[in-house]
Amino acid sequence: MSSDQTKTLRLTHPQISPGTVISEKYRVVREIGRGGMGIVYEAEDIKLKRPVALKFLPPDLTRDPEARERFIQEAQAASALDHPNICTIHEIDETEAGEMYIVMACYRGESLREKMKGGPIAATEVICIAAQVAEGLAKAHEQGIVHRDIKPGNLLICADGTAKIVDFGLAKLAGQIRLTLPGTTLETVAYMSPEQARGDSVDARTDIWS
Repeated sequence: MSSDQTKTLRLTHPQISPGTVISEKYRVVREIGRGGMGIVYEAEDIKLKRPVALKFLPPDLTRDPEARERFIQEAQAASALDHPNICTIHEIDETEAGEMYIVMACYRGESLREKMKGGPIAATEVICIAAQVAEGLAKAHEQGIVHRDIKPGNLLICADGTAKIVDFGLAKLAGQIRLTLPGTTLETVAYMSPEQARGDSVDARTDIWS
């Protein structure tokens, strides 16, 4: 992958304290996850009295024009995907300090990665999960969106058994610049397709491989 195709980003790890109110609309409950392009908190929608998840771009990236554009593209791409097997996006906003965030549905359950730690999963359940993920990806691919990071950690299994694809932060839109982190690749090596490993352009087939 050539240097003009990729911009390397450096992250810090800020933390928002529980009880903090964001944009006079959301009260932070707890941190629930961190990833290459964001930190996620469980929060309460004060007006609608419902749990939501807030995904923040780390402050040290907020001033980076390409990172801000990348974050907006993530929200736009994911919010366009209205499907029961894809995480629902409610809105994108920013704090008075200029910290951008996405408001997402907050689901009760566990990632497939966590579920796998509990031991072997029944074949019937495996088939059910795979079928649901395939349905969600089919919807994304119809819109020209490739996730590029399908792995157990990005598949949430809700309490009722519904599978949700989360974190379209690596979704590749036409003409979009590629972003990486120091010492990492965008994709998790164990699930990378051959074209990803070579640094070539990818399409829907890379998600199918993963």
